Amino acid sequence: MSRVAAASRADVVEAAARRFRHGERIDVAAVAAEAGVARATAHRWFGTREGLIGEAIVAASGPTFEHARTQAEQDGVVEALSAVVRTLAADRGLRRFLETERDAALRILTSSGGLVQPAWVERTQAMLEESVARRQLRLAADAPTLAYAIVRLVEAFLYNDAAAGLRGDADRLRVVLAALLR
Repeated sequence: MSRVAAASRADVVEAAARRFRHGERIDVAAVAAEAGVARATAHRWFGTREGLIGEAIVAASGPTFEHARTQAEQDGVVEALSAVVRTLAADRGLRRFLETERDAALRILTSSGGLVQPAWVERTQAMLEESVARRQLRLAADAPTLAYAIVRLVEAFLYNDAAAGLRGDADRLRVVLAALLR
């Protein structure tokens, strides 16, 4: 009698990321069942629903940042980061999450102690450092600080400052990024 290998932690993250990309609510029990693990196992791996959602968002946004790294080689880091912002602003899953679970979404997306913001800062820092190494860019501040500041600006333009009329305004953010990075 052969045993089927149990689903991995990565399988659970991918199942959650798939739901996130489609704008579906991430329910730990449903995601765990879809991936073929017990709900208790998923909770042991991720701690909380917010932990699983954070990992799902990091996984779902990975291709966007990878494409931007490639684009940065040809078009420069400002254009690449602007493309990230446009993609995130148009993302159905992200928009739905912000609309249906605003408080949790902002906590998960913007906490420096969470998973999403540090991952986005790390990805942004890598783009900046690669652009410096290619001699496409000279930074006016150290890369980690600048990457953090850029991510915080992206957060403001994407979902924090609707009252200021900035939400989703990728064109205005591009102007700000160009001022920071040129």
